[in-house]
Amino acid sequence: MTLAGISLLLVTSSAQWVRKENDVQPYNGDTSSWVKAERPAPEHTMALTVALRVDEDRRSELEKKFWEVSNPKHEDYGKYLSTSEITEILAVPQERVQKVRAYFMNAGAKSTVVAPNQDMLTVIASVATAEAALNTTLHYFSHNERTHVRILRASHHYWLPADIAEHVSMVGELLQFPRLRLKKLQNLEGAGSWPNACEARGCNGLVTPAVLAERYKLPKTTAAAANEASTMAVAEFQGQYFKPSDLSTFSSSCHQNVTVDAVIGGNSPSAGVEAELDIEYIKSVAPDVPLTVIYNDEYSLLKWANQINSMSNPPLVHSVSYGNDEVQQSSTQYMYTYNTAFMKAGLRGISILFASGDQGVCGRSGCGLFTHARFHPDFPAASPYITAVGGTDFAGNTIGEETAWSASGGGFSDNFDIPEYQATAVAAYKASTDADLPPQKLWNNTGRGYPDVAALGGQKAPYCVATNGFFSGVAGTSASSPVVAGVFARLNGLRAAAGKPPMGFLNPFIYQNPSGFQDVTSGVNGGGRVYGFKAIKGWDAATGFGTPDFESLSKLAVASDHTIVV
Repeated sequence: MTLAGISLLLVTSSAQWVRKENDVQPYNGDTSSWVKAERPAPEHTMALTVALRVDEDRRSELEKKFWEVSNPKHEDYGKYLSTSEITEILAVPQERVQKVRAYFMNAGAKSTVVAPNQDMLTVIASVATAEAALNTTLHYFSHNERTHVRILRASHHYWLPADIAEHVSMVGELLQFPRLRLKKLQNLEGAGSWPNACEARGCNGLVTPAVLAERYKLPKTTAAAANEASTMAVAEFQGQYFKPSDLSTFSSSCHQNVTVDAVIGGNSPSAGVEAELDIEYIKSVAPDVPLTVIYNDEYSLLKWANQINSMSNPPLVHSVSYGNDEVQQSSTQYMYTYNTAFMKAGLRGISILFASGDQGVCGRSGCGLFTHARFHPDFPAASPYITAVGGTDFAGNTIGEETAWSASGGGFSDNFDIPEYQATAVAAYKASTDADLPPQKLWNNTGRGYPDVAALGGQKAPYCVATNGFFSGVAGTSASSPVVAGVFARLNGLRAAAGKPPMGFLNPFIYQNPSGFQDVTSGVNGGGRVYGFKAIKGWDAATGFGTPDFESLSKLAVASDHTIVV
């Protein structure tokens, strides 16, 4: 799979400095929900994650191996690689590593750490040093809805000397701005008429663990051996901590055992609804699978990806509820670098799931007020190298058939081609008269389709979350993703008990086994606009193949293996 149109460098007229991440979609300062605030203190310490250039022939070899170990029909399915084997494939020259490292140290960095794969460099430096080394200006940016949340970003493009820039893919996250949970997706009331299985009036009509167990056919328990070798994690950023007391309250009321087994990055006990939603429901689905919370105060998916790829024994399933529109990324090179990191993870048997977004086909940047502008696909949800999870609602007020949530992200990438694993499914969707596709000018007919699967996440059936001592209704694909991640964590446990390797990158398995999901055949993800993608029989760009059927998936997952584990 290739990514066309990458422009890595733009040399200034002086030919001394090179602007990084220049692209056909250049960063233009449009931060949507973020407002530039004060300058940081020059002595303030910050961490930079520097992605070193990987030669194209080496990346192609990495991708080749990635598809082989990820495809259940390939003889090498599940034959994952070690960190050292991936490092050998990447073959980043030591001169490249040392030259970039020396540049930042000579600029005044306090320390530098080279990742095990030799393709990432973590630089600890003062703001003054970072500004000088990158020829840019840094500012705090605050969120216009959540003014207490702020991030440190460059206020314009950053530059590197030409002889250093040729060795650097990008420095993250200087130009990217995260999407935070919308206020309208919190403090919701439920419309469900099912019995409340939690001992809290605040859960009436809301989705609870019992609702998920019934709808997705989750068994109450599994054999201990089916959980010992399975692990999972959620990623949290920007003050999204959790209160152990909230987890205890949820556990007691909803008859669960919600605990966090490990925290990377620390926890300052305070109620972060995003974190508590993730934790309470991934553990409700997979109660016996050990959970790690990976926390970073500064939003950086690049740092997060570097973290998991640098671990000697990383969690096997990761759920991430953060993302943005493709058009809001600073460059295609930025996305290309992430895709390389995702492939590295898959080569080690790691499964990565991302929420597909909560603003329909128009994304965070919108489709315009008076004329219907082009759709805005999400990233990383539209990456071909991760599993994207969309959102649904119940079609009625009881536990039963589901319908596409109107605000669920879905569509077709503007940057990545249709991967082979979904070519047949996407073609069938486009050929169906039931799809009633939106006007072609609004979306890319040759792009990767997403989401791949879905789970409850809409405003009609919000989740009952214990947060800050109270129970509250919370919606969004941020709920859908940890639920599906929990399902696959349990499947990994079943495979481990059968002496088989973890599932790794999930999409080839998903597209080869659509019978493992409950098809969603109604609804449209237009987000209230005229156009969107309809849910129809089979795969669609609103709900993927539908929502999990654990009974079916458990049989398919254990049977799906061409390797013999001795």
